[in-house]
Amino acid sequence: MTAGKRRGIQIFAVVCITTIALALSSSPAWPEPGEGGMFADAPTLGLEDVGSQGTLAFYGAEGTVSLTVPVPEGLVPAELTGVVEIPVNMATGTLTVAQDDRTLSRTVLPNTDQVPITIPLSGVSVVDNAITVILRSYLVPIEGYCLDPANPLRLINANVRYAGMETAPRTIADFLPPVLEQLTIFLRRSPSRAESEAAIRLSTAVAAHYGKQNTRVTVEPLDDGQTAPPSPSLPLQRQIVIREGPGDGVSLGGDVGVPPLLISGPADELVNQTRLLWGDIGRLALSSKAVVGPLRSTPQLPPDATTLRQLGQPGVNATALAPQVSIGLDQTRLGRPAHDIRVHLRGSYTPLPSSVGGQVVAAIGGETIDRWPTDSTGVIDRWVDVPDRVLQRYTNLGVAINISGNTGRCGEFQPITLTIDGDSPLQSSLAKPPAPSGFQALPQALMPRVEIGMGDGFDDTRRAVTILVALQRLSTLPIDTAVTSLQDAIASPNPAVLIEADGWSEGRVTLPVATNSDGDITVENVDRTGESGTLALSPALRFGSLQTMYDGNRTLLVATSNNAPDQLDALLRWIDSNVERWSRVAGTAVIAVPDRAPVVFSTESPRQAEHRSTESQSMLFWGAGAAATVLFAAGIAAILMRGKRSRGHP
Repeated sequence: MTAGKRRGIQIFAVVCITTIALALSSSPAWPEPGEGGMFADAPTLGLEDVGSQGTLAFYGAEGTVSLTVPVPEGLVPAELTGVVEIPVNMATGTLTVAQDDRTLSRTVLPNTDQVPITIPLSGVSVVDNAITVILRSYLVPIEGYCLDPANPLRLINANVRYAGMETAPRTIADFLPPVLEQLTIFLRRSPSRAESEAAIRLSTAVAAHYGKQNTRVTVEPLDDGQTAPPSPSLPLQRQIVIREGPGDGVSLGGDVGVPPLLISGPADELVNQTRLLWGDIGRLALSSKAVVGPLRSTPQLPPDATTLRQLGQPGVNATALAPQVSIGLDQTRLGRPAHDIRVHLRGSYTPLPSSVGGQVVAAIGGETIDRWPTDSTGVIDRWVDVPDRVLQRYTNLGVAINISGNTGRCGEFQPITLTIDGDSPLQSSLAKPPAPSGFQALPQALMPRVEIGMGDGFDDTRRAVTILVALQRLSTLPIDTAVTSLQDAIASPNPAVLIEADGWSEGRVTLPVATNSDGDITVENVDRTGESGTLALSPALRFGSLQTMYDGNRTLLVATSNNAPDQLDALLRWIDSNVERWSRVAGTAVIAVPDRAPVVFSTESPRQAEHRSTESQSMLFWGAGAAATVLFAAGIAAILMRGKRSRGHP
């Protein structure tokens, strides 16, 4: 063989090897089924990302926290990490982790503040795709000083680091993992109404199932002729294709990595097939394809009487020198807007000696709503009425034992144990109008079933999914939905979410903030006078809005704009980005204008305004101030306020 030929063969070999290497490097990261794993590196997730509190607090000299962490198949929690905030006057301390009476680790706490810490979880047992461990702190104060019972040891920005590799699912029952960061639903660019409804039902069901994990749910279009997602899922993410067609069933779309899930069926069966993922029957789908038989659901009407246990609180207790507990009054768990709430507190406390006086105090937001003296029996058996004026979507009823007398140095007096039983009854009545009103009445005022009135098309489906997922994240009960046309939803007597992105043209519903053909803005009940006022802006201001109102019999939520659908989409992205921020929004209208943060506006009546909490009031004042800034920054040439009664035509 000549030198030239040998040289040519060498060059050809180098090219082939390089081509193969590039092909392998650009191939999907998912392994073949036999390889089992998916991660090059095991993930580290914040406790908030897996549905727990991001900050762990340990009160007193011996504090205890129970922590449950979900575990995807193939992974195991290896350690907790975070930053330690030590309490005042602490000299030394130790943090232990135990499971089933086994001590997994002991970690010496630093004696300086804001120091990173790593807590090993070696040897932890995974049961039903989760671990539950008990963390205990043992703190020793500086000699001659006392620990402040109100100043706890805190582990902030807590994360859990996993070891191992996530296993890709091979059956429908295993498709949704214990931890899901994102679900992407694929639809045709022109989805049918059945496909849109199935996507909305599935989205809200997933949001309800994963709860505080706040799983991100997005909707993407499939191009013409495309039947599967263009790229595979990333770790801790899933993809689902919904398609109306003659064959019904749920099936995995392949056997490499994490295949997408295909949900198909005729129009009258498509929604039914989605229940295989979130219903109990889904646990039996131990194959790559399954068909769901008839499953019908009827909205559950909320009762007037229930118990704390039925509302998800099996009981609360605290042991301290001055113990206090918090009882959550969650209107979304009641399943309706409620008022006239009464709680029959049943429980006990450690009887006090004759030398120490005490009282039981019930309070909401720092306002005492009831109090009574302690006695020698230590029994709590008392009805407490919750005033409508203090009600919010979530209202915390605090119960505390206040004592007076000589309790010794560093609170050496015997600590008191306060217990409120989960069998404590709770009574409520349906509130018409809701108490409170506005966004704090959502989503409970849309229960038990809400109609979604929207146009045909992919964009309105995407908007509906964003709105309903945002509402579902505020609720512990699943929201039942029904998709219909905009006109039918307006004509219906039921609560509704109405979507008209280009501009509001339905005269049957008067918006709190509306525009007419000249661009003038009309605001209902301006300055709480019951009159409407008009703003004539030059140049006109483009905005998207979410507005809620009570029309005398039902609650409506309207998503619209003044011919600026992009501003409505920007507002929906803002809502989807932060659950806590959206949870605090009060008022009746949220307005989004270009290059500004959305602002909150209220058109409540004086009576409704009295029901707002201090937090709601501050947000309203912020919104009013920001709105003024927006208007001036937009270069308003003329603002005309007319106090006479007038109606803005959309």
